Amino acid sequence: MAELNYHHLRYFWAVAHDGNLTRTAERLNLSQSALSTQIKSLEARLGHKLFERRGRQLVLTEAGRISLEHADTIFGAGEELLSTLKGAGASQQVLRVGALSTLSRNFQMQFLRPLLGRPNVEIILRSGGAAELYPALEALNLDVVLTTTPPSRDAATKYLAHKLDSQNVVLVGSHARVKTHADIRDLLAQHPVILPTFESSIRPGFDALMEQWNIRPLIAAEADDMAMIRLLVRQDVGLAVIPPIVVEQEIRDGRLQVAGDLTLREDFYAVTLERRFPNPLITELLGRL
Repeated sequence: MAELNYHHLRYFWAVAHDGNLTRTAERLNLSQSALSTQIKSLEARLGHKLFERRGRQLVLTEAGRISLEHADTIFGAGEELLSTLKGAGASQQVLRVGALSTLSRNFQMQFLRPLLGRPNVEIILRSGGAAELYPALEALNLDVVLTTTPPSRDAATKYLAHKLDSQNVVLVGSHARVKTHADIRDLLAQHPVILPTFESSIRPGFDALMEQWNIRPLIAAEADDMAMIRLLVRQDVGLAVIPPIVVEQEIRDGRLQVAGDLTLREDFYAVTLERRFPNPLITELLGRL
């Protein structure tokens, strides 16, 4: 049986990520017909169509999506091999970090602080949702994903969830709001609140607590970005339900005040993959736990 031609696979991989045959051909300095012939050869070898046309766009078939997933792994492993073995003694080191777009920027800075300012270290930060970050981690395009909700681990995907921290969730607001009542329940009943959206690990616990306390809070705003919640509470839109790390500078400066502990907690994790040659920078950061 003939072996898979990896040149054909690379051409398919490039087109699949570009989503445009013309653009890929120009980037690779090939004619469209030559590039199309390479992909057809791969389709003949695999026995499946990899693309279908919808108007002017190329869309991956089911076989194409499966092939792209394997191609990401194959070429990601190749890049890892080069960077790990050839660059092992190089002066410049690179750490590729993915973080949920909802994650506190202060927490991200705290995690990366031991590497910040090193002249021989480059940090590449990428934010997004779990649906895009974990495939990038599996394809070795990221070294670590920072999150508050670790993924489940199974035999097919060997995620390692390293617990970095656990913080109480508190009620925070301006001094003018917080000083009006000593009891946190009175504050929640009489002042508008700024909440994380339902995708947050905090929200279900908060809603359950309000049900238990028989309080129907007036919701001033909901945001899936902790940085936005931070801005809203600084503008005194309402009282915010957040971990204190999100507004640690404002609390330290006296601009905001903690009204009380909500008996909720949020955990922070660094998620990696089992790798024979892990990035030494992530090994260093995790070794500080």
